[in-house]
Amino acid sequence: MASNVNPTVRRRRLGQELRRLRELKGMTAEEVAERLLVSQSKISRLENGRRSISQRDVRDLCGVYEVEDQRIVDSLMQMAKDSRQQGWWHAFGDIPYSVYIGLETDAESLRVYEPQIITGLLQTRAYAEAIIRGGSPEASEADNDKRVEVRLRRQGRITADTEPLRLWVVLDEASLHRIVGSRPVMREQLEHLIEMSQLPHITVQVLPFEVGAHAGINGQYSILEFADAADSSVVYIEGVTSDLYLEKPLDVQKYTVMYEHLRAQSLNVDQSRQLIERLAKDYAR
Repeated sequence: MASNVNPTVRRRRLGQELRRLRELKGMTAEEVAERLLVSQSKISRLENGRRSISQRDVRDLCGVYEVEDQRIVDSLMQMAKDSRQQGWWHAFGDIPYSVYIGLETDAESLRVYEPQIITGLLQTRAYAEAIIRGGSPEASEADNDKRVEVRLRRQGRITADTEPLRLWVVLDEASLHRIVGSRPVMREQLEHLIEMSQLPHITVQVLPFEVGAHAGINGQYSILEFADAADSSVVYIEGVTSDLYLEKPLDVQKYTVMYEHLRAQSLNVDQSRQLIERLAKDYAR
């Protein structure tokens, strides 16, 4: 697969274009499903980019939408072909959050709120191993090892020499006090966090206990933004058995405003680093 072909992003862009064509035709998803003798859920999944789109699907939909420009049809067919290729993460087998990895791989910036743990992109190997094994006690050792390797591979987005991912992380103070693995593991993790927070494209803030109730009280979430104007921002909420992706402008705006409140309630960058440094020294005792 060409390195610049991201199947997740191709599916997403193709789905957006198919939705635009349907809306230009003035048809509902139900009407399209009836014409093609398929379920409405299939049309929805094709449009939201959560499943692969075959060239046959594209051909049939273009027929329903009466697309006469063959160049448009050919372009959409090529996008469908690209969307069925595999990203680097597919080499690790069935990854539950593969859609998210595809989005993260192509994102320009990422804002994260983590209430319980250090966010994955900033984890050390030892911390990641302890988190993954503790969170999946019934998984096989091989599966856990695979998840660790995927997590570490994802970190290439923030260590890249050119166009690294811009990362802004708000960590609840609880994540710094929760002893994951052991005290030495925590000391190494916090020292790594301090080092990474000094990179110009990475910002780390700590939301202190004293704030009390706050805008992120309902849990973890991430906001992904993309360089291409055709790609709308996405709010990602991780679940145990399924994940939630929000793309409607009003939803994204609501979570963005929540994030601004979290940033305002958090310690500033210098204060956050000082707290992390103090706790790292405590773990060394």
